[in-house]
Amino acid sequence: MGEPPGGETPNSELVASYGKLLRLVRSGQAQTRPALSEWTGLGRTAVTQRITTLLNAGLLEEGELNPSTGGRQARTLRFRKDAGRILTAELGATSFIAGITDLAGTVLAVAHCDCDIAAGPENVLDEVEATLDKLWSEHGEEDLGIWGVGLGLPGPVEFATGRPSEPPIMPGWNNYPVRDRLGAKYRAPVWVDNEVNLLCLGELRDPAARGHEHGGDLLYVKIGTGIGAGISNGGSLHRGAQGCAGDIGHAAVADEGPAGEVVCRCGKTGCLEALAGGSALARDGEELARTGQSEALARVLAETGRITAADVTAAARSGDHQAVRLLVAAGKRIGSMLATMVNFYNPSTILLGGKIAGAGDLFLATIRETIYRRSLPLSTRELRIDKARLGEEGGLIGAAHMVLDELFDPEFFARWLPDGSPAGRPELLAAV
Repeated sequence: MGEPPGGETPNSELVASYGKLLRLVRSGQAQTRPALSEWTGLGRTAVTQRITTLLNAGLLEEGELNPSTGGRQARTLRFRKDAGRILTAELGATSFIAGITDLAGTVLAVAHCDCDIAAGPENVLDEVEATLDKLWSEHGEEDLGIWGVGLGLPGPVEFATGRPSEPPIMPGWNNYPVRDRLGAKYRAPVWVDNEVNLLCLGELRDPAARGHEHGGDLLYVKIGTGIGAGISNGGSLHRGAQGCAGDIGHAAVADEGPAGEVVCRCGKTGCLEALAGGSALARDGEELARTGQSEALARVLAETGRITAADVTAAARSGDHQAVRLLVAAGKRIGSMLATMVNFYNPSTILLGGKIAGAGDLFLATIRETIYRRSLPLSTRELRIDKARLGEEGGLIGAAHMVLDELFDPEFFARWLPDGSPAGRPELLAAV
């Protein structure tokens, strides 16, 4: 691309202004040069120079003329969302979903695969790469290039390095160089985060969800095999100092009695996940089936030889009293933990996602009632508690926006702006 117009070098202040102009156009807040000048306070000449650079770099394109308001008609600007593609994947405990998105975070292709995260990083990432390769061969466009890869893992991730950090349900993954492996494979920058953070980010950034105002102070809770939370503050993810904020599944909720002796997969006892997560429901449901306390679950055990959390929720929906009792108990434990977070963090919205969150109205009603009963009145006065809106693709949308946020961060943006694209340059992350 060469130097920006006017002989300016891409210093930090200049690159920040490029990034701001791009954000305004990408978000739809300002889509003409006069509007950009008004929003940024830059003179029209400066705006024109910077827009010319972004047009030459292939990041923006000219659109149609706006209707005249008495002066010269202003031509609209559009972000070139099809200038490149992003590869994404969200891994869970027993399966993963992979996809391709454009540069606006829109999912263009998706695939599902059953896969046990405990099989270890080599086996699991082999499956992920094979799935992404198949998607790319069927839906990719080589001339566009892969601008980045975003991956979500079901455990703590040190965001700065993209390495899992002693994840409780992921044996063999600790400190595994996930970013380095995928970067070498796809020749593109890679970012890795906890899957719940990406689900939270997807809800924050997806255009279809923006009509539901939450002020950016969102708490996303995934209730599946495990339990985790994504936290946003003012529209930005709060990852914590080492990237493990929101790991509520391993907070202790029982210290005494039988519940306090239940061993969690993390090795500790009395954790919320060990008492109220999907694995806990399956374990306790199987006990009900073996002792004959639940006829519905006993029939399932006789037919299949095992009980899953889905079997418990199905039995509860059919009216099985003991299965209902398990769900209500789990809902109360989860609600109590979330009430503590509401009192501490005061979110405007709580979104509940994950397979167990779809257990039915009684389960969600129990969580809601417990939160409202155990929280301070002021903290719940305008609190909204809803089901997650994006469904299974939410993690892919979040993964894409994680990549986009990092690509257009001023410091990183400066590294690839002169070339017009980060595709083919995984080494860009070396200096991050």
